[in-house]
Amino acid sequence: MLSSIERKLEKLSRVLDNLAFELSRGVPMIVEGKKDIDALRRLEITGDIILAKTAAGGLLDLLNEVEKRGKSEVILLMDFDRHGREWMKRLTSNFEEMKIKPNTVFWRKLLTLVGRDVKDVEGLSSYIITLKRKIGEDTTVEQ
Repeated sequence: MLSSIERKLEKLSRVLDNLAFELSRGVPMIVEGKKDIDALRRLEITGDIILAKTAAGGLLDLLNEVEKRGKSEVILLMDFDRHGREWMKRLTSNFEEMKIKPNTVFWRKLLTLVGRDVKDVEGLSSYIITLKRKIGEDTTVEQ
């Protein structure tokens, strides 16, 4: 019988595997900062990841950057704190106006799974390592 930690790890792995698959299909993803990308890379999630915070002209540059890619969908993966929630609302609204589907499924699933334990995307990899250590699993993902 699986412990609650093992079940949580299994669900997190499934969400992250599905996220990696969507990125492998060419769907771009927006995250807040460079440390978020580093954490995702440690979790072996690669693909077209766009930094929200490095857009020199702010929100308009970010929207234009996504529009240039010519995709009909973009994955939004902001942090899980108040600021991240505000970003999610603002970006969702803007992309809907641009007729680009904002995919918030992964963010909502991760938020449900990590709750108050993780406040940002960059904390996901260390959180997963901690869970694995608690159940005595190999933690070969590097910090």
